[in-house]
Amino acid sequence: MGNLPLISVVIPTYGREEILRDSIIDVLNQDYPNYEVLVVDQSPKHKPEIETYLEEVAAAGKVKWFRLDWASLPGARNYAIRRASGEIVLFIDDDVKLKPGFLAAHAKNYVQNPDVGAVAGRVFDRMKLGDSGGNLEIEYLPPEAMDPGVAWYHIDLVHTIKPQQVLTARGCNMSFRREIFTKYGLRFDERFRGSAVREESDFCLRLRQTGYKIWYDPEADLIHLGEETGGCHDISMRSLQYQFTFYHNHFLLGLKNLNFSQALRLYARLFDCHVLGRPPCHKSGSPIKIITRGIFYILGFFRALGSVIQSNWNDGQIYSRLDKQSVVNDH
Repeated sequence: MGNLPLISVVIPTYGREEILRDSIIDVLNQDYPNYEVLVVDQSPKHKPEIETYLEEVAAAGKVKWFRLDWASLPGARNYAIRRASGEIVLFIDDDVKLKPGFLAAHAKNYVQNPDVGAVAGRVFDRMKLGDSGGNLEIEYLPPEAMDPGVAWYHIDLVHTIKPQQVLTARGCNMSFRREIFTKYGLRFDERFRGSAVREESDFCLRLRQTGYKIWYDPEADLIHLGEETGGCHDISMRSLQYQFTFYHNHFLLGLKNLNFSQALRLYARLFDCHVLGRPPCHKSGSPIKIITRGIFYILGFFRALGSVIQSNWNDGQIYSRLDKQSVVNDH
């Protein structure tokens, strides 16, 4: 691997402290010689010691530290894309543990395979590994994992051990060729709200239309700690707002990217799993909870329908517009 491409490592963060610092330290300890680090910080304030650490690494030129007064995960990703210099843009979460060869594992896929436009890395997800007992190994994902209607219930980037083409990456460990953003003009859709669930799936479905492959590399692995607070969990998973945006985001994904048959399968599976609570969701089957979830399901559909209709005059990229406006004002 000669002429190693510059990698822009992007860490969007919200409400994280020591674990953010530890994630940054792991990035700075990489053995890859050509990379930059962009921390897009949406936290209102930090503990004094974490604030001091961030100020020090930024002053030393080790990271580019951007502070924002709004919180949106897709908005933060787009903010970083406009400021990244790398030939590869790599997104990780603010609660991960990395081995020293992590960046090199991502880079080799782009150097060796010109038809690869994105790399999905393996995610050692603490919660999912706990559910499976840690012994499950999958060689190749089933054909359903490439069907946009039901793939979301078959893609497993935790237990899969062989490289292969996949439909989507996971937001905590994914990288893209710069060309995806420059030549094709793709951006993350800032209408994916709340925990922003499905924002990376929406992006990857649009990326596939460029003809580029999304390649899963189990060697590009990290440990995702899945902290319960902070990150994109700026709202509680039990809150009404979370429930509302959860269904809105799923319906928006379908309305934007799927044909009628695919969308029907997605919505049926969503209802079966998340409203009725059947496996693999295993939610409470009490009538009151099913009815409550059903109401959010219906409201989410109509809100998503409104988002799509509104896109005729408003694309919903409110944070990108704020950013561009502030750049104009600064000049």
